[in-house]
Amino acid sequence: MTTRRDFIGRTLGGSSLLAFGGVVPEFLASAAAAAETAKQQDTILVVVELSGGNDGLNTVAPYADDLYQKARPTLALTRREALKLNDYVGLHPRMAELKRLWDDKSLAVVQGVGYPNPDRSHFESMDIWQLADPKRSLSNGWLARTIPNMRVNEAGVPGMFIGQDRLPLAMQGADGGVISLADRESFRLKLTGNAAPRKKLLEDLNAGDGPAADLSAFVRKRQLQTYTSLKKIEDALADMPSQQPPGRPGGLVPPQPPGSGDALNLGTLNGRLALIGRLINKGLGTRIYYASINGFDTHGAQAESHEALLGEVSSAIGEFFANIVPNAGRGGLMTYPEFGRRVKANGSRGPAHGAASCLFVAGAMFAGGLVGKHPKLDDLTDGDLKYTTDFRSVYATLLDQWLGVDRQAVLGSKLAHPPLLDLAQKPSDKP
Repeated sequence: MTTRRDFIGRTLGGSSLLAFGGVVPEFLASAAAAAETAKQQDTILVVVELSGGNDGLNTVAPYADDLYQKARPTLALTRREALKLNDYVGLHPRMAELKRLWDDKSLAVVQGVGYPNPDRSHFESMDIWQLADPKRSLSNGWLARTIPNMRVNEAGVPGMFIGQDRLPLAMQGADGGVISLADRESFRLKLTGNAAPRKKLLEDLNAGDGPAADLSAFVRKRQLQTYTSLKKIEDALADMPSQQPPGRPGGLVPPQPPGSGDALNLGTLNGRLALIGRLINKGLGTRIYYASINGFDTHGAQAESHEALLGEVSSAIGEFFANIVPNAGRGGLMTYPEFGRRVKANGSRGPAHGAASCLFVAGAMFAGGLVGKHPKLDDLTDGDLKYTTDFRSVYATLLDQWLGVDRQAVLGSKLAHPPLLDLAQKPSDKP
């Protein structure tokens, strides 16, 4: 038997007003505003991809370890430079905003993240992280598998990718409800006068969602909700003046060099997270956002470029949480790389592709602190750090304890829960 949920998933999920823009009656705008429900309380996860293979050893540096200092004479952070988290590890000095989150007990630093039999290829390793499958036997991403199992109170926009690249594998294969925002013009409203069907449409919209309501009425109501979401996206974009060069039509500006932190520029991580913050504050209803920052493939002269990259990541995340204060209890953010870097620096002052790295999980409802053990520098495999925390266990905690989705339904196994969340503070689920 086909339920309304099944019908909507198949018919509206990938073909909503959000997917195509479209022409809508002008009176529908007023109806949408009147029909908007109270802001829903579902938690939100923002995923930030650090593309290129972030050097975890210089992000969360074991500054007090002599082996670290000897292996990286031109790269190692000194005791004076590191922003100390304890008497062994510290953050890169350009990550002051993340250190503030740490001091507020809102930043979890997950050490030694990786997986068995690591792959040092950018493409294969990124696929593994985005599929949550070291064997690469699955075809749809872990966030795509999350979406059908996740409650979304508003229109069919559970997942959103912001960026000019193709939709990341993590979000590919979702059963409806994922959109990409890469062009301002795609979200420009086109209103017409068409008032003739106003009375009938309003009657349909007010028909209710009980047993007497038919599928077509339900679909029309969902379209109204989707239009409301479209309007919120347009409003959020309107708050961010275009940075396009003169004469170039709409769309996003090209990606900027590392360290470009313009909060009005959607070609930067700062701009992308700023837009996500606006959408959260406008009550869009999207529960999973995805953004990325490129440039972490630092084989040579790493110190300068890595410093700029980490500075942008830190400032963008700090600004994001400062901007969503009204929704602080609902917002969570996770960063991830595809792999780390070798312990020993090469002759070009940059380490080669490695294995284990680190990631961050942040938010007002997260417990904060160091999670997992830092890999030992005197126990390496082919010059690589050994992982101590399976990255899928981080996903498991975020699924079960933050998004309210059974980890086994997404990951295929009941992995352990690293202590990321302060469950005493976590908002209770509401119907």
